[in-house]
Amino acid sequence: MIRTMGMAALTLGLALALSWQGQGQAQWRDACVQRCLTETSNPELHSQEIISLEKEGAHAIQLGDATFFRRVYSEDYAGTLSHGQQVNRPQWIEAIQSPFVKYESFLTSDIKVRTFGDTAIATCIWSSRSIVNGQRVSSQMRVVHVYVNYQGGWHIVTGQATNLPPDVQQPL
Repeated sequence: MIRTMGMAALTLGLALALSWQGQGQAQWRDACVQRCLTETSNPELHSQEIISLEKEGAHAIQLGDATFFRRVYSEDYAGTLSHGQQVNRPQWIEAIQSPFVKYESFLTSDIKVRTFGDTAIATCIWSSRSIVNGQRVSSQMRVVHVYVNYQGGWHIVTGQATNLPPDVQQPL
């Protein structure tokens, strides 16, 4: 009889413990979900991430390395090159890896980032020295990238590059 009562008490104790643990986990999960829904993002941290991505992108262009662009540019990327040609991600990567262009240097500067929740706009200046079809070329471009934070990170969904002509002083 004592043995039966002991087993019953043990069974009841385990059932209560499991029930309590399930309630505790549900409360913890609900609190976690609530934090995610109400937690404000850190715009300064996002800006620093995007600045790093812009610098990493310039380095990848200089090396002709497509790995960065496959990781950061969205699959449905749509951009415009400095001479007006519209490109998707595969076309952009093809332009980066062109055998007709050898970059001696490719730098990004004047990076500015504005964040709007899970969207950010980055502007910068790209300065490059390259050899194109055997001729030395230097250029500067003003670049705009639109980033969206999804699938675990920031991804560029569109971009626009505009050549900066030398010594042109126009009001617009």
